[in-house]
Amino acid sequence: MLNKLKLSSVLRPALVLLALFLIVGIGGIGYQAIRTIQRLNAIEAERDHWQRPDDIIRALNLKAGSTVVDLGSGAGYFALKLSGAVGPKGTVLAVDLRQLSLLFLRVRAFLQWKNNIRIVVGEADDPHVSGTAVESVLIANTYHELTDPHSILQHISLALRPGGRLVIVDRRPSAGEDHHHAMPEGVEADLRKGGFSIVSREDNFIHQPGDELWWLIVASKP
Repeated sequence: MLNKLKLSSVLRPALVLLALFLIVGIGGIGYQAIRTIQRLNAIEAERDHWQRPDDIIRALNLKAGSTVVDLGSGAGYFALKLSGAVGPKGTVLAVDLRQLSLLFLRVRAFLQWKNNIRIVVGEADDPHVSGTAVESVLIANTYHELTDPHSILQHISLALRPGGRLVIVDRRPSAGEDHHHAMPEGVEADLRKGGFSIVSREDNFIHQPGDELWWLIVASKP
């Protein structure tokens, strides 16, 4: 009995200390998460001024109840906007390889009551959407990251309904940059090879003085 009392007197302070460490650790993680979301909101508010999100979403030709894929969604800049565009009866499939970014999107969607966003962890050669019939697909600032664009386009084609839209917006390389860019001529060739029809192409979609030149291609599945 005496030994049990001694053991208890040793363990109790240790357990209290462990609980305190856990509380402080969880609190620190929560604080950092909140700060990250606040930074994301601030960055995206500034991005609204130059990214032309309304024009990009309009090009997708969405309707209430549509299913749309945001390929390369990141933490949800477009996915959160697309949620409102398709309405509560629609669905946004937010696809990304980066699970941490998708975790932040999940939290942000919860906080904003965006219940029609589905998180999808994709792969480099498969976005895991080909089993779902979708009306539109958006690839924003992501095409230049694709290591196997032909496979991705094949999966997108399988997912899209006939007449469905694929909208790609990306940027040309900056001076001296030899990576992280995509040329509209090459992307259009990829799309035609993948069986898509080109609806329109704007080589000077976004051009801010002293900044990068962005282009936009709207394609459709015949």
